[in-house]
Amino acid sequence: MVRPVKIGPYRCGDDQPLLLIAGPCVLQNHEISSQIAETLAGLNDSLDINVVFKASFDKANRTSATAIRGPGLHEGLEMLSQIGKEFGLPTTTDIHLPEQAAPVGEACDLLQIPAFLARQTDLVVAAAQTGKPVNIKKGQFMAPEDMRYVVEKARAAGEGGVLLCERGTFFGYGRLVNDMQSLPIMRQFGVPVVFDATHSVQRPGSGQGSTGGNREMVEPLARAAVAVGIDAVFFETHPAPETSPSDGANMVPLDQFGALVRRLLAIRETIQSIRPIHGTS
Repeated sequence: MVRPVKIGPYRCGDDQPLLLIAGPCVLQNHEISSQIAETLAGLNDSLDINVVFKASFDKANRTSATAIRGPGLHEGLEMLSQIGKEFGLPTTTDIHLPEQAAPVGEACDLLQIPAFLARQTDLVVAAAQTGKPVNIKKGQFMAPEDMRYVVEKARAAGEGGVLLCERGTFFGYGRLVNDMQSLPIMRQFGVPVVFDATHSVQRPGSGQGSTGGNREMVEPLARAAVAVGIDAVFFETHPAPETSPSDGANMVPLDQFGALVRRLLAIRETIQSIRPIHGTS
């Protein structure tokens, strides 16, 4: 039994609409963020989904010291608050330091813990103590069974609720691989499970000082995850991915995003008519 988690006006878990966490990788400017948010809000209004707008104010885990990191905490949270109010979407962003938790908790509806930091106890505890729900990405170096202890840390520190997110596991040096067993395994902990379709196709270190990726594999993996029976899907999307300061190689072009979501919902409708797989309900 999955304990539903409240995210703004939504609930995520058993018998709830598919949660869609989506947006650009990093905040650039209000014009681009608004273009993306407008598309997402339109999908939210027309489809049986609940959309949360995601963007980072700081990309602290960069390959190169010269890479663009984002507008920073203060300006970034102002941008996220403005987007949320203008388009009526809950918002989320990732935190990297415990002291960022409180201001992000005031501005956003959902906090996110990056995969590299999933074992950082002080960070997880600080996020949970805000009282807001926390989406914790499974470390690329962690077994899904070990995320049980991360859930325990968060639940002991706060009652806002926990989501766990699968985003691939290291396979050698330059590639990630997805073990779909992790989805029902993590759902057995009684938490909603998110599948990060775009970060799962990253190719770390393949871009000469940046992370590469293969966006052609985003939809096949997302289809597989929806067929397993996850609660939410995470995507990064951009009107011109090749101009994005981060993760452009694995982003879904914005003009293709709506059709992709509709195809996923068709799969989900079929799956919901079938007896659930053990561990997914």
